[in-house]
Amino acid sequence: MRVGLLGSGPWAARTHGPALRTHPEAELVGVWGRRPEAARELATDLGCRPYGEVTELLSDCDAVAIALPPDVQAPLAVQAAESGCHLLLDKPLATTRAGAEQVRTSAERVGIASVVFFTLHFSEPTGSWIRRQRQDGEWLLGRADWLSPVFGGGDTPYGDSPWRREKGALWDVGPHALSVLLPLLGEVSQVRATAGPGDTVQLALRHEGGAASTVTVSHTVPPQAAGVSAEVRGAPGVATLPLREEEPADAFGRAIDALLEAVRTGRAHECDVRFGAEVTDVLTRAAEQLS
Repeated sequence: MRVGLLGSGPWAARTHGPALRTHPEAELVGVWGRRPEAARELATDLGCRPYGEVTELLSDCDAVAIALPPDVQAPLAVQAAESGCHLLLDKPLATTRAGAEQVRTSAERVGIASVVFFTLHFSEPTGSWIRRQRQDGEWLLGRADWLSPVFGGGDTPYGDSPWRREKGALWDVGPHALSVLLPLLGEVSQVRATAGPGDTVQLALRHEGGAASTVTVSHTVPPQAAGVSAEVRGAPGVATLPLREEEPADAFGRAIDALLEAVRTGRAHECDVRFGAEVTDVLTRAAEQLS
């Protein structure tokens, strides 16, 4: 499958690019970025061609992988879908309902395959854990916390990201937390959001069917307070999310596998644009309460 990479920042360079370059069933055709110099540098590093125009890259590809801020990603995903390209997208799909729905509607109307890279679903052992708990079922309560020091003194290349500074942890890591809880507890019927220190946000969720859960996300905790944890409780007992043991590029390789499988079989992946739009809807409801 011929794949084009849209984006030339740290996430594209560290995760998308290396996974696409080494995947046995993917051919990395080229790179387009909003900063032409960065796109040329990344394309050179990856051994492919830099593109100056998105339309030209889309015409040379079967699929695109997008590593750009969500509200840049969404219209480009629509353009790619309308060009007949399958979609390998990042989370969140968009930061507005309208943006997410446009992507979902275009993908469904054209009939292309899509995968949204919710990292925990494609990493191990977390991906297997989510699938196992979904099979067990009968979960009544859940909790998911994603606390990072991106703005709290941590050594990370993502601290200078303008969109992360504008949207905060709710939109950056909130999708990770929801991607664990929604498949296990069901769609969200009610959302209550509370702001904490810095960009910290706490959510209380009511799910269809009666389950309840909480989410806490932050990018402003100090490094010694950082951590990722989740658990669900119900008839099977207590199940705790294991720690990830892989680099994101390895997980992205599995996301490529998932897109290829969806293309071959015609069966939608559980992390497709429909699920991405569902997550965006929950986050939008939370953000509206905080504004």
